[in-house]
Amino acid sequence: MTPTATDPRRGSGGRPPGAGTFTPAPGAAPVSRMILAQTALETRMLLRNGEQLLLTVIIPALLLVLFSAVDIVDTGAGKSVDFLAPGILALAVMSTAFTGQAIATGFDRRYGVLKRLGSSPLPRWALMAAKTLSVLVTEVLQIALLTVIALALGWSPHGDPLAVAALVLLGTAAFSGLGLLMAGTLKAEATLAAANLVFLLLLVGGGVIVPMEKFPEGVQSVLGLLPISALSDGLRAVLQGGAGLPWGDAAVLAAWAVLGLGAAAKLFRWE
Repeated sequence: MTPTATDPRRGSGGRPPGAGTFTPAPGAAPVSRMILAQTALETRMLLRNGEQLLLTVIIPALLLVLFSAVDIVDTGAGKSVDFLAPGILALAVMSTAFTGQAIATGFDRRYGVLKRLGSSPLPRWALMAAKTLSVLVTEVLQIALLTVIALALGWSPHGDPLAVAALVLLGTAAFSGLGLLMAGTLKAEATLAAANLVFLLLLVGGGVIVPMEKFPEGVQSVLGLLPISALSDGLRAVLQGGAGLPWGDAAVLAAWAVLGLGAAAKLFRWE
């Protein structure tokens, strides 16, 4: 009797191997797992970037401490920190969702990172979802830190936490759309310059530190339509005034979110 050669691709008796023979199983991981892995990577890269940490954490914290401790700007009746804390929280959202994301995504696009990730099993929409989740994780850390600092300075917040969360989510969507639109249409160097310039302009004219009442009446109506003004005024109405969800400010943020995300989805260039 002649011995039969064993085919390594078959099991005993020449039968195909059963399920579980190959470990790990070939094929892409579930999309949800890929999104979580990419989110963790994006968050680690952000937290390791000293320039981004300066922009998203250190600058807002220093502004909160400086303008609360030193009477530089007349913030009206009451403690300065009660006026400043909501505006600084809005600034933190803008610095992460808009400025930081625009710069990081712009350079990822320049160096071909987005092109390579776009050709991977990770869908492009899932990559954008991971970037958004990374922004939200960073914002949670920012808000926790700034809240501790503000409470130490004597802040007395009021209002519904759900209204605050709704405003933060709307603000994140609005600023993320604008940041991705800028990163996906401009060169990386232009994005870097424009994002930082917009950050400085909105810091001064967005009601973050300087009350809107300090500006001329004709300018107030225009500045009030900016997303940073809507977010800072909305957070101030809830946390300082104890109001419910300010629907006017929420509507402004929602409009910016729809416009920004819609334009980014249509015009974003991956290379």
